[in-house]
Amino acid sequence: MKLFGTDGIRGTAGTFPMTTSIVAKVAKAAGHILRPKGLKNPIVIIGKDTRLSGYTFEPALVSGFASVGWNVQLLGPLPTPAIAALTTSMRAQMGVMISASHNPYIDNGIKIFDPNGFKISTEQELRIEELVEILEQGTEDSLIVPPTDLGRVSRLDGSDGAGGRYIELAKSSFPNDLDLFGMKIVLDCAHGASYRVAPRVLHELGAEVIEMGVDPDGTNINDQVGATAPEALKERVIKEKADIGIALDGDADRLMIVNDSGEVVDGDQILATLATFLSETGRLGGRVVVATVMSNMGLDTYLSDLGLSLVRTAVGDKHVTKKMRELGANLGGEQSGHMILSDYSTTGDGLVAGLQVLGLMRRKKKTSSEATRCFKPLPQMIRNVRFHGENPLNDLGIQKFINDVELALGEKGRVLVRKSGTEPLLRLMVEAEEEELVIKTLNNLESAVTI
Repeated sequence: MKLFGTDGIRGTAGTFPMTTSIVAKVAKAAGHILRPKGLKNPIVIIGKDTRLSGYTFEPALVSGFASVGWNVQLLGPLPTPAIAALTTSMRAQMGVMISASHNPYIDNGIKIFDPNGFKISTEQELRIEELVEILEQGTEDSLIVPPTDLGRVSRLDGSDGAGGRYIELAKSSFPNDLDLFGMKIVLDCAHGASYRVAPRVLHELGAEVIEMGVDPDGTNINDQVGATAPEALKERVIKEKADIGIALDGDADRLMIVNDSGEVVDGDQILATLATFLSETGRLGGRVVVATVMSNMGLDTYLSDLGLSLVRTAVGDKHVTKKMRELGANLGGEQSGHMILSDYSTTGDGLVAGLQVLGLMRRKKKTSSEATRCFKPLPQMIRNVRFHGENPLNDLGIQKFINDVELALGEKGRVLVRKSGTEPLLRLMVEAEEEELVIKTLNNLESAVTI
């Protein structure tokens, strides 16, 4: 049984694996496998984004965890990085986030954090999958604890309680000797999990905040707003003559920036910006930056010219975080906008990353355009190809075609074809020195994998 993808469990609400039945079994399995020895009623905290289906999956998780003896604390709508951080600060033994991140509202998902605020390992995911498969055979009653040992459930309000804690954690990442007074910021919260806390952080640091995407109705999360749809933010930044625009996604673990010239700044440029500043101030751990195979070759060249190294991992901020820990790095991220600054957070945190860019602008007295124009990226195009049925990459003929394309490009570019970890999509990426070559290669790849 395959449940976990590149970033937890994800799917359309009401269909496998995101059914209330499966979700309850995941809670039972996770509670059983991750239960600390000798602890009668360990604590799990649960947060969620603003999707309508969160109301169905929250009680399913509560039922599963309480039935195997876990005390549950419900935190309400909060960003994914808040759940990671609060798992540690609240001394919980597990944290769970109900979210499908940047996906449309019809989808939902589950992300699980260990007591240290890190996403659980691939090995733990596999053990949970194996146990859920066993529970699907009707043996789940064997995990349920006696009535005297059942877990209790409480709610900590997400605005004034847990939300307040995260607001202070986020603000503490901003330099104490700086503020944002006089700065006009357009903030797009994607009608998602950060709609309460993110504006308050910027307000309390002194900024004039123009809010977008702060009116969730359960169905409008990520709908033409947020990090995956920055066009509305771009228009607003230009209209308001703002200093910068910051767009978070549905669970606020990634960001995109629009600078004061109206240019969209992706994760590679943000990584370069932060790496430059950390290196200049002697704070870049190991003089290395961790990114994924999706990052532009221009980032490699830029960092190399600074005497820094770029190490690549598979797609997924979990893989980036793991490699950072191995190398002693404190900066990593993805082109999509996941930014991991391990001095402040154990997982991607769009708000904290945005605060570091704002701090850099203040410290160096630079505009957002000046601060975020680090390198000229090589022409790169990404295309999603939806498929039905079996993964086309299992076809030996398609595999050979992709290999032949890579050989033909040689040192002139890169090709990456991978299956999405969250949707039935193939993600095709081509990068080369000339845009015409990129378009031609991408079209050939799409024709080959469309079966």
